[in-house]
Amino acid sequence: MSTASVTTPARIEARGVTVRFGGLLALSEVDLAVPPASVVGLVGPNGAGKSTLFAVLSGLLTPGAGAVLMDGQDVSRASAQARARRGLARTFQHPELFPGLTVREHVVLAYRLRHTRHRIWTDLVTGGGFRRPPVDEERRVDSLLAALGLTGVAHRPVSGLPLGTSRLLEIARALAVDPGVLLLDEPSSGLDARETDELAATLTRIVADHGVSLLLVEHDVELVLGMSDVVHVLDFGVKISEGSPAEVRADPAVRAAYLGAEHGEERASA
Repeated sequence: MSTASVTTPARIEARGVTVRFGGLLALSEVDLAVPPASVVGLVGPNGAGKSTLFAVLSGLLTPGAGAVLMDGQDVSRASAQARARRGLARTFQHPELFPGLTVREHVVLAYRLRHTRHRIWTDLVTGGGFRRPPVDEERRVDSLLAALGLTGVAHRPVSGLPLGTSRLLEIARALAVDPGVLLLDEPSSGLDARETDELAATLTRIVADHGVSLLLVEHDVELVLGMSDVVHVLDFGVKISEGSPAEVRADPAVRAAYLGAEHGEERASA
């Protein structure tokens, strides 16, 4: 077989994923692939099924039909923890942080979970806490804090942080485990226009510099269209469009879906 015919598997992929909640068809035979070192967007009106698909991909929900693959391997029945060990990380709509830790300590803890898990236990037993970091750890943590604009608040406890800062911290923490693919759930929520632009530039740079793949779910459609290589659009659990940002922007089906939402169609939360 020639090398030209070899296709690199997607970092994560949904094939024919179907999910039912009782009589409600939440997802219907949805396909989606996130290639290596790419940014893939997932958009749709409220109730479209975006959060359900995220839950399936991250291992929090098992589909009734279809499959989830990571790097070509079927992980449909694998737990969220098993997928994390394969290189999957994600953020959530509502940041999940530990009030007693500082910003920096959150990133340190995530780094050690991936690189020096034994230090977490020995530090607790010996009372070492977060002292005496190895040089590699210190450089990586400092780099992530700087990339996400968190250096100035590195030693602040997370309790009382603005929502936008908490979201940036959650992204830094996710990147600290060096994932192959990162699922971002509404990362710009709570950020102003300047912060959103800076976040987009940071994420784009991370993809280019480190080869991580991003799957981005956002209500800010312009953000998704501005930074994605490919965009998928869901509506009522069905994928109605897939293509480049320009193709999706021009798709009449996409415009109709959002126009219907703007005119007050009642939709359940996705």
